[in-house]
Amino acid sequence: MTGDRHPLDDIKRTLRQQAQAARRVAHANLAATAGERIAAAFLAGFKEKIGPVVAGYWPMGEEADVRPLLEQLIRRGVIAALPVVVAPHTPLQFRRWAPGDVLEPGRHGTCHPYATAAIQIPDILLVPLLAFDARGGRLGYGGGYYDRTLEVLRAERGQRVIAIGVGYAAQAVDAVPRGRHDQGLDWIVTEDGIREVHR
Repeated sequence: MTGDRHPLDDIKRTLRQQAQAARRVAHANLAATAGERIAAAFLAGFKEKIGPVVAGYWPMGEEADVRPLLEQLIRRGVIAALPVVVAPHTPLQFRRWAPGDVLEPGRHGTCHPYATAAIQIPDILLVPLLAFDARGGRLGYGGGYYDRTLEVLRAERGQRVIAIGVGYAAQAVDAVPRGRHDQGLDWIVTEDGIREVHR
């Protein structure tokens, strides 16, 4: 082991490779219908107060699509926002988004609203992932953006901030290894339904 490398990093790297393969298969089989199924599952099963601001994401590659859900929430009066990577090793910023808005390319292959869009503080975050477990563990891409963001939001706003992991059911694993900075999910939604996490 060299420098600041931690044994957990190697475990996560191996799990990421396995999770990417599982997600690739799920996406190939389900992408055409998963977005609508995820929206239906969320709206049918999430009984908490929704909004007023929900942050989603613009799906990259094989990520599950939350745009159908965001569009339905907007029609119900919710303000939707998309994340922006402002700089490395910093929390995400969220800018207001509506269907039809022109987006600009961001870091790491993302797309986000232009700087002219209003900055929003989300009450609910729809969080992309590579893998998840039943206890709310989430495996991301390793940049730590959502962990830093949730840490700050939860410190400022407490239980009023809800993190909902979004993915395919096939991305479930027995256990996601967690470090001290890893933030847990409160709910998980897939094409098969939504469930609250009991940690």
